[in-house]
Amino acid sequence: MSDDQTLKQAVLDALTWEPRVDEAHIGVTVKAGIVSLTGHVRSFWEKEAAEKAVFRLKDVRAVAEELEVRLPFSINRDDADIAAAAVERLSWNSVVPKDAVKATVQRGWVTLIGEVDWRYQQEAAADDVRSLWGVTGLSNHITVKARPDTSSIRSDILAALGRSWMDPKTIIVTAQEGRVTLSGTVGSWLERDEAGATAWAASGTTAVENDIRVI
Repeated sequence: MSDDQTLKQAVLDALTWEPRVDEAHIGVTVKAGIVSLTGHVRSFWEKEAAEKAVFRLKDVRAVAEELEVRLPFSINRDDADIAAAAVERLSWNSVVPKDAVKATVQRGWVTLIGEVDWRYQQEAAADDVRSLWGVTGLSNHITVKARPDTSSIRSDILAALGRSWMDPKTIIVTAQEGRVTLSGTVGSWLERDEAGATAWAASGTTAVENDIRVI
């Protein structure tokens, strides 16, 4: 069995194992370690769960995700209903600063705008709305506030990487004001994501460009 065939079976197994995903309507093709997902799912939440399940596999080089969100016939929710649900969900989340995030909805696609102090607040707002019924897509345009002193960002990130379970020797960190760029190589998507999360956790980081390659 070729490497691509082996990886395809691993992808199918991963989708079957993921309880949030109904793999019955998902097609999988693999070429040179690049996985393509086609077909349809019942929610945006399921779409993201399928993508994350595939990225967790160690031999995946990239994912071309072309899944369509097809809401069940029993779900009939207009944009105004989705927007109202998003506002209510955000208001209940103590992590997201009050009135800091606004949501607009067009044909089920939610766009979040606003400004928060930390990356985790930006992610929490997105997590709040992506699982709402009727949502077919999400654009997260929430920005992270800049901080006056950003001179130690690079050294802080390198120190944090050194404390983690990863080997940071193959990762290159550059920073200009609050904008961080990561490059170099790692052995898995999990390591790549961990490096990105570490960069975002540094005080003063306002943007992260993750150019790390998985080999």
